[in-house]
Amino acid sequence: MSLKPSLNEIQKLSKDKHIENKKYFDKLKKKTPKNLDYVMQEIHGAEFKRTNCLNCANCCKTTGPLFTLADIERISKHLKQKPQQFIDQYLRIDEDKDYVLQNVPCTFLDNENYCMIYDVRPKACREFPHTDRKKFQQISDLTLKNLAICPAAYNIVEEMKKKLPL
Repeated sequence: MSLKPSLNEIQKLSKDKHIENKKYFDKLKKKTPKNLDYVMQEIHGAEFKRTNCLNCANCCKTTGPLFTLADIERISKHLKQKPQQFIDQYLRIDEDKDYVLQNVPCTFLDNENYCMIYDVRPKACREFPHTDRKKFQQISDLTLKNLAICPAAYNIVEEMKKKLPL
């Protein structure tokens, strides 16, 4: 099953809808529907029933997750390394003083889009694209960025605007 929208289309579509989506999220923050979390869980669940992330992995190819200290501990243990070895080998500190990958695409992504550390992957990867997060209205800036990366996130927001017109 092919991705809809395709990766070729996603950047243009998200750019075309950026102003509309920004206005929608601004309204959402001002007047948050009481059932927002429930509706988002429902839309997110339905979208990921029909989305196979292995067909895409654009998030792993184009963006790097933030690594918490807990992530570093867990992953380095899995790789039988000391946390500092893991940091030195794979991570750097970004402008926000967070640990991130030295390079993208992700070092742990294989050529069939499988994550080689899937069971111990960072929390940021586990939760991407964050569309089922509680108080979803609080991460609108992040969501607007993710729409250009993730076809599923794009579809979820389009469905959200239909189900929760503001």
